[in-house]
Amino acid sequence: MEISVVLVAAGRGARLAAGVPKAIATVAGITLLELSLMRIAKFAPAQVIVVAPADRIAEFDRICKKFMVNVEVIAGGLTRQQSVASGLSLVTQENVLVHDAARAFAPEAVFERVALALVDAESVVPVTHIPDTVKRTSAGWVTETIDRSELRLSQTPQGFRVATLRDALSKTEGDFTDEAALLESFGIKTKTVLGDELCFKITTPADLDRARSTFANVRSGVGVDAHAFGEVGELSLGLVKFPELPGLAGHSDGDSVSHAIVDALLSAAALGDIGSNFGTSRSEYSGASGEVFLKETIRLLEAANYEPVNVSVQVVADKPRLAERRHELEAALSEVIGAPVSVLATTTDGLGFLADARGIAAVATALIRVRD
Repeated sequence: MEISVVLVAAGRGARLAAGVPKAIATVAGITLLELSLMRIAKFAPAQVIVVAPADRIAEFDRICKKFMVNVEVIAGGLTRQQSVASGLSLVTQENVLVHDAARAFAPEAVFERVALALVDAESVVPVTHIPDTVKRTSAGWVTETIDRSELRLSQTPQGFRVATLRDALSKTEGDFTDEAALLESFGIKTKTVLGDELCFKITTPADLDRARSTFANVRSGVGVDAHAFGEVGELSLGLVKFPELPGLAGHSDGDSVSHAIVDALLSAAALGDIGSNFGTSRSEYSGASGEVFLKETIRLLEAANYEPVNVSVQVVADKPRLAERRHELEAALSEVIGAPVSVLATTTDGLGFLADARGIAAVATALIRVRD
């Protein structure tokens, strides 16, 4: 099913008290916005729309475009319904998932369950059971113990037929805490699917502490790679082509940026290095692209129960000049790795074995975590 995702990230986060809009509060140095996009990217929707604070559009657009190519950023409104309506105005598909950036750890499986349930429902919401006893109180006294057997906690992403949600938003003047409640007010039934504890909403400082503890089991790695320019072909660097320059010499396509990242990821997981996994003795990797090595590395990480958190790579070269194309590298690498990638560049200043544009080196650092 082709589907759009509207990521609601326009909240100011007053209760969070982080000093910035909630979506750009950080966990292990990564914004909630980026963490949400990591999960959405794995789901691979046809379209992603991020609803941002009106005075932060440029900042949010920069963060999003660094991580994902097919993303649009639009200003939100004063209420949740206004923000959702704003995002919905750009939706091109017949079905949409509305997700809170504050639920930055929602697993891909929840997105898939909600999308699948939309085949025979107009409104779908993921829910979880309530483990605690529920009391009704008044003036500090318990007035009733509520039967929790039919009570559920509602989460996001929530799924809808776009036409149905647009119609309801155009008619309502009320303020609802989620879109399923809005549709219920018009008599539209909502189907439930199993949610996940990781879909918890980050609202208070205690929630942010919980989120940070989720990233407690992290590991870091460093990778370095260098290749001289060859005499044939065209340069492939960070999965991006530079036809004005010859390719880098090597057993594969010589993409030193991708190779450095591969080594950083493998070293973080103690899975060897690019040579021990994809060395020159492996004829199937002769001439292989950096994308092949990165995808195979991600497969090795997943088999060892790890997932990338973020990657930073420093390119050292006199040619090419990366200033105008750096974001292309970041977007291409992020899409394959499934995590934010930051690309920096510097020249040799005429020093060392790379001087006079003889080749390209890259130094990468990677952060990975144990998968839930």
